[in-house]
Amino acid sequence: MPKGIFKVPLPSNEPVKAYAPGSPERKELLHEIESLKNQQIDIPMYIGGEEVRTTSRVDIHPPHDHQHVLGQYSRGDKTHVQQAINAALNAREAWAAMAWEHRASIFLKAAELLAGPYRARINAATMLAQSKNAFQAEIDSACELIDFLRYNVYYMTNIYDQQPDSSAGIWNRLEYRPLEGFVFALTPFNFTSIAGNLPTSPALMGNVVVWKPSNTQIYSAHVLMEIFRDAGVPEGVINLVFVSGPEAGEVIFTHSDFSGIHFTGSTAVFQNLWKMIGNNISTYKGYPRIVGETGGKDFIMAHSSADAQALATAISRGAF
Repeated sequence: MPKGIFKVPLPSNEPVKAYAPGSPERKELLHEIESLKNQQIDIPMYIGGEEVRTTSRVDIHPPHDHQHVLGQYSRGDKTHVQQAINAALNAREAWAAMAWEHRASIFLKAAELLAGPYRARINAATMLAQSKNAFQAEIDSACELIDFLRYNVYYMTNIYDQQPDSSAGIWNRLEYRPLEGFVFALTPFNFTSIAGNLPTSPALMGNVVVWKPSNTQIYSAHVLMEIFRDAGVPEGVINLVFVSGPEAGEVIFTHSDFSGIHFTGSTAVFQNLWKMIGNNISTYKGYPRIVGETGGKDFIMAHSSADAQALATAISRGAF
């Protein structure tokens, strides 16, 4: 077992590729798009490292081409949510005991895989199943998620470095521990990077996760799960299930080991989740951490010298 205080690589923003005509990245992306379009993939749930399939199969269509079928995913039910919770709790002790630098290395490896061999695949999946263009996919599913993974490792080391001062003759030390249960990651349809960040950021800190993506983001979520597995995320640490929101909530929010939620979605849904958690507060072994990002637009400040037409175009593009 290595011993020491380790300095992780200093993160920097992943360069955005241009995909100009004739460029190597454009050729690779076009090839990957054609490859994925010409096959129908069978997408299972991932529970405790096992690929779980059901007889209830759902077609995946590109939003821009409803007649085309990219593949099918296996729809789960409440029993699969319970299995995912059990798998997470079974993996918890070993994952929590793993030295932080080893957890860090796994997610840094995921960033390298995403920046390299999986870049065209995750971008193509996001373009086909979420109707983004090459630039939108590149800044989202590739660059932003790569940045999330690398910067999260850096910020983790900053958290662990925060220690209390000590008086003379006293040594005050602070130990950071993961939550004593499982975290529920509920991710949105519109950003592949957010879908990747919400389960991995708590996992990086030693937590175990049950991950439910939006039904319209399952195609690229499947690619993300391939990356996490190839990077070395142990079985059961991140469990991917495809169930309806009410079915998931009925199991998760009544489970005594529920310890946190990481959410991006609508304000109304988040308020309802918070209400369910509050109504069940006496059920839990601890007080769950509730982290959510909900609807709304940022304010925009325009300088008096701005070109009004260019500003209107930028606002429209930024909103969508």
